[in-house]
Amino acid sequence: MPSFKIDVSTAVVFVATAPAPKLANKQTGERAVDRETGAGLSTVGLLISDEGEGNLYQVTIPETGIPEGLAPGTPVRVIGLKARDWENEFNGQKRHGISFRAVAVTAGA
Repeated sequence: MPSFKIDVSTAVVFVATAPAPKLANKQTGERAVDRETGAGLSTVGLLISDEGEGNLYQVTIPETGIPEGLAPGTPVRVIGLKARDWENEFNGQKRHGISFRAVAVTAGA
């Protein structure tokens, strides 16, 4: 499915939740990895506020794009933020949503 770039150049972005490993298989604990680089993936909660509206997004980022010590409340810049819609079927039930992915986050507003 295609992905779409999200322009956050005028937004204020803060870390809402600290990075946590993204799992490919919750039963085995296998960590998800970037298909191109092999880097482990993490999920970071980001509060993105722009034009008077703020939203919380769970963003997947390769561990190589996350600075050490990233903690809630830290102002950050997001590099290469994209959105992609997804759909799957599990046990006969269809599910769908939007996933968010970024190349990196850097400290500082």
